Amino acid sequence: MTHHKKLIAIMVAAFTMATFMATASPAFAIEDTFQLQARAAYAKVIGDYNIPGLVVGITRNGEHSFYTTGLASRADHRPVTADTLFELGSVSKVFSVTLAALAEQRGQLSLDDKVAHFLCADACSIGNDMTLMDLATHHSGGLPLQVPDHITSTSELVTWLKDWTPPQPGSRSYSNISMGLLGSITAEAMGMSYRQAIQTVLLPELGLTNTWIDVPANRLTTYAFGYDRKTDQPIRVMPGVLAAEAYGIKSSARDMLRLLDVELGLVKVSPHIRASIRRTQEGQFDTARFTQDMVWEQYPWPADPDTMKQANSNDFILNPQRADRIVPALPPQKDVILNKTGSTNGFGSYVAVLPGENLGIVVLANRNYPNQARIGATYSLIRMLLSRKP
Repeated sequence: MTHHKKLIAIMVAAFTMATFMATASPAFAIEDTFQLQARAAYAKVIGDYNIPGLVVGITRNGEHSFYTTGLASRADHRPVTADTLFELGSVSKVFSVTLAALAEQRGQLSLDDKVAHFLCADACSIGNDMTLMDLATHHSGGLPLQVPDHITSTSELVTWLKDWTPPQPGSRSYSNISMGLLGSITAEAMGMSYRQAIQTVLLPELGLTNTWIDVPANRLTTYAFGYDRKTDQPIRVMPGVLAAEAYGIKSSARDMLRLLDVELGLVKVSPHIRASIRRTQEGQFDTARFTQDMVWEQYPWPADPDTMKQANSNDFILNPQRADRIVPALPPQKDVILNKTGSTNGFGSYVAVLPGENLGIVVLANRNYPNQARIGATYSLIRMLLSRKP
């Protein structure tokens, strides 16, 4: 090769490298910045609560990034990935209300229908004529958090409900019974079991491919072990009455970001699903801390993190709270943050959506750690993310 040709080759290579750096470096820099921000936001929480493994996923204008740390299983030193399956706990309720809204779109039920219409073979009243929307918003007047210990089946629960009297009529009471019943009633109205309705109807509609009630055998190696916060022993969720409907879904950060993209309207879905998502984001009740949508808790953005922490405290969760119905329901809002926490004995999850910023965050961990810590760390990350515009 002549000296002239060598010079040309060097110049072309240099130009190509410069072009690559000019186009690639910003993306690399943004990803590196996110990794640093996520590490900074969650490092103290991980240390304070001895969290074995954690994954943070963000979607911003439909672009996804993941921060992973720690182990999905200590026994075999299996690392957490974006595809590791975690128990969602009560974040599962987002799926139950979306299924109910979808059944309404299909004309299989109305969320204004009375619960008794579906549970009683003869004339009866349940909970001062509770409606399906009451179940979807925890507007029960005092239903307990958990199914009573002596009840071993849904039929026994229905019998118990027929004699149950709301201790504080009109109040909001966070309850697995509410959401469990909504899921069970919805599936029956659709002519199938809840598992069938979720796995064969809702998840395909949402475009989710790694979300399960019963994790199949070929995915078990990706299913994390939770670690009990008292004994630190490996643990997974146990069966129970209405467990699948209220807190039984397992999913990955990658699949959950797809769900948040649907919530944000960033991906194409069927008109029925789009309308169902909008229905779940309507404001139905005002509480002292937030607007209650269908399961989603809605705060004006910018939000006060202390208010969000108080709203997810044991006091607000375990005790009935005043709830004032919004008539007509508040349409989906832009300048808000929607959030939901979820826990099982071994897992802790948190999801948040900011429609006005096209931003969604999912945080999955194999430790049940305090809601306030999840909210504080995630709020910190959101503030860091919004300090720069893409």
